[in-house]
Order: sequence, then C-alpha cells, then structure tokens
Amino acid sequence: MNILIPVLGDQLSHNLSALSRQNKADCILLMVEVDEETVYVPHHKAKIAYILSAMRHHAEDLRAAGWTVDYIQLTDPANSGSFTGELARALERHSITQVRVTEASEWRVKAMLDSWVDRFDVPITILPDDRFLCSHGEFESWVEGRKQLRMEYFYRDMRRKSGLLMAGTDPEGGQWNYDSENRKPAQRDLHMPRPISFTPDSMTRDVIAMVEARFAGNMGRTDNFSFAVTRADALRQQQYFLDHALPSFGDYQDAMLTDEPFLWHSILSPYINSGLLDPLELCRAVEAQYHAGKVPINAAEGFIRQVIGWREYVRGIYWHAGPDYVRNNALDAHRPLPEFYWTGETKMHCMSQAIEQTRDHAYAHHIQRLMVTGNFALLAGIDPIQVHEWYLAVYADAYEWVELPNSLGMSQFADGGLLASKPYAASGAYINRMSDYCGRCRYDVKQRMGPDACPFNALYWDFIARNEDRLRKNPRMAMPYKNWERMQPDDKVALRAQAKQFLETLG
Repeated sequence: MNILIPVLGDQLSHNLSALSRQNKADCILLMVEVDEETVYVPHHKAKIAYILSAMRHHAEDLRAAGWTVDYIQLTDPANSGSFTGELARALERHSITQVRVTEASEWRVKAMLDSWVDRFDVPITILPDDRFLCSHGEFESWVEGRKQLRMEYFYRDMRRKSGLLMAGTDPEGGQWNYDSENRKPAQRDLHMPRPISFTPDSMTRDVIAMVEARFAGNMGRTDNFSFAVTRADALRQQQYFLDHALPSFGDYQDAMLTDEPFLWHSILSPYINSGLLDPLELCRAVEAQYHAGKVPINAAEGFIRQVIGWREYVRGIYWHAGPDYVRNNALDAHRPLPEFYWTGETKMHCMSQAIEQTRDHAYAHHIQRLMVTGNFALLAGIDPIQVHEWYLAVYADAYEWVELPNSLGMSQFADGGLLASKPYAASGAYINRMSDYCGRCRYDVKQRMGPDACPFNALYWDFIARNEDRLRKNPRMAMPYKNWERMQPDDKVALRAQAKQFLETLG
C-alpha cells in the first residue's frame, strides 16, 4: 500500500474522482472527524450527527467494497483536531509514496489542500470533482463577456448539455421554465406524503450520544433524529419522493402550512450535498417519471431546475466570486441577528414556524428560508455575515459553496445584484398568499400601523425608503418606488416610525 486518499465529509461517493481507476490493494483511504470542522460555526446538533454518522457508515460501505479505510473518530485521544494534523499522522503510520485527493468544495478547505503541497514531502495530486455537471472552467467560459449572470440562461445550457427534458434541440413541452405554474397555496390533505423516518442504528446512536455530550450548548434536537445515513436508505427516500411527492411537488413547492415542515418536498438535499446521492442520476429518475406519465411536466421541470440549474449555478457563482465574496454588504446592513433566530421565541407566527422546525429538524424548505427568515433579515437590515453564518450552522444540507450565494446573494442582496436581479423583499401579503401562517398569528397581516400590525408591512416600506439611493434605478424595483411616491408624507413618516419602534424591540 503506498497511495493515501483522503476522503472529506462531503465526498461520501463511491464514484469520487480520487478513487477512479485505482487498485484497491495499493490504497489507504483516510477519513477523519476533526474539531476544526465541527466548531467553525455552531452547527445544529442533528447536522453534526448526520454528517459524522454518514461518514462512519460510508467507511463501512467502502470497506465492504474492498477498500482499506483508516478512520479517526472525533473522540480519539490522539486526534490532532485538524485534517492537516491527521494527514501528517497518517503519513507517519503508513509507508505512503503519494497522496490523491478530490478538490475541496469550499475556499477555506481549498487553502488547506493547497498548503499540503508545500508542507509534505510526498507528491500530492488534487483532482477535479466531476460529480458536478459544470466544471469550474466551463462556468468561467459561460461568464466571459456577459454583463449579467442570470441563472435562467445558464440553466438552459445545462439542459442542452445533459439532454434532460429535451426534445431534440427544443425543451420538452415547448418552454424552458414552468415556474409560473408552481406557485399554488396548499390545503391540508390527509393524503399528504410524509418522508421516511429512519430509525437510528447502534452506530448512529453512538454518534448522537457523543454529539449530545460534546455539543450540549448547540441549537437543535437529536431525540427525533431520522435522517438516512447510508446510500441505500437515501435511495429509499429518493424512490419514495419519486412515487409519492413528486407528482404534486411542482404545484406546491412554494407553499407553507402550519406544523407541516415537509409538504411535497424531497428532503434529499442533505444526501445530495454530502455525496450519498448522485444529482444527475436523480434528475434522470425524475425525467423517467415524466416520460412514464406519472408526473406533470411542471413538477419534473421544477425539480430538475433546482438541481442542474440552481445548484450548479450557485456553485459556479461561489467559485467565480472568490473568497472575499463573504465580505459583501451592498445594502450596508449591520443590525445584529436577533436571539429568536436560535430559539424560535417570537410572536410572528411565520418566523416561529420556520425557526422551530429548523430547530427540530435541521431543515426548512427554500421558500421558508428565502421569504420568511431571509426576508425578515433583509427588511430588518441584519448583518449579512451573521445571516450567512446562521444558515450555515442550522441546516443539515448547508455547505458554504451552496449556502453562501443563496443567503448573502439571493436572500440578502448583499452582493449588489451579482446573483439576483432584485432584492427578494416582501410585505406580509406574500406570506399570507402562500401560507396559512397569518391566520394563526398574533399580528394582523392587513394592518400596516398600530400595535396589532404585521411587522413585515412597516419593515417593507422602511426597507424601500432607507435603500432608495441604492435601489431606485433597478428596473425591477420601479413599481415599489412608484407606490412609495404615491403615499402621503404623513403615512410615510408613520410607517417608518412604526418600523423603528419594532426594530428597537429586537435589541
């Protein structure tokens, strides 16, 4: 054995590029649990438990496939606490002549891998991560010469490249995007699908016990832990989604209902982002359901767009923008993140619903993230770095490459429009239209002023007013500013005073 292959926590795939065409007898795979990965943000307990349990189960799968795996647990007394330290120890334990590793998914981990080349005396080969449809070079070629980097046009290129939902050179059904059909509010339905709940085995129970002891102060619950932690179980949830939830996913993907955290969503993003599921394989399975007549095109297209469109696009933006992207604050927002983002203790029913289910499940779907917790942070002027770190900490599917452009760029408009064409700012009317939250709230969504008024309403107009110099020239913001101009001066003053009074309570 002379080749050492480190496998990172989001590389839980048998088709990893570092493993490709290698003689198993010549290789040792190194998998490590280290402090530096568990504490750089205060991760949700269930997120830590999911990743570490999935890593341990993947190590067993690799061994069963004939690989030799050197696995270091977090509680190992000799654990150095860093991946670099563990690589150094592994080089001492084994007679290694070369290191092969698949490239990192995040800038800070890339810096670590790059440092190995100069630090260690063995040849180190860093290979591209070919689990994505679009390489870094292809994305940069797509960017070249474009004034605006809009996802829709990138997505069309990915459809052409993959052949997904294509009828020759034309899109299946005659149009590229069926998003206009995917905005229906949902009604309670006794036949609503429920994702599979996977009972923790002994290995997962050991991880949960360790997490509860070591990360007792972190947000979240583990007593209801139900994630799949193996590829086999992730595939079971994938098939369940295809059979039971996908047919209505398109219609209701933007809907929200009280005490219904999952609705018709797939709950597959943790498994895709950690490597247990292959995104292109999943999209082809969705396409097959459409061609078999089992799902409508708006459902199939809407899901495929999220994976080969949005997911690939935000990865491209992340690497194109560079490591300084996180420092963007185009709207000059500096208010601290309110404590209720960690507790869910707020009288705003929509916020408590999104945050409490985040606390309980390390999960919220994209509209809850964008138009509830993200929208509130945008309207209230919360520091985008704090918003980013919260999203990175609390969701089981959150890795910086996918989370940062979504939160800082799309949700908070902190990049000034590199990613999104306009801020996703909305009053309470949007939440009322897409959910049943407002009917159960202490506040009245139809009131703009007074002690019973929905806070989103005054906050929305305060956001419009305080960012006028930055946003008035944006063509997609023309209507809000026309409406603002039509208001009586006294109403403007009163709305801003209402917002100010509410914001003072956040301290």
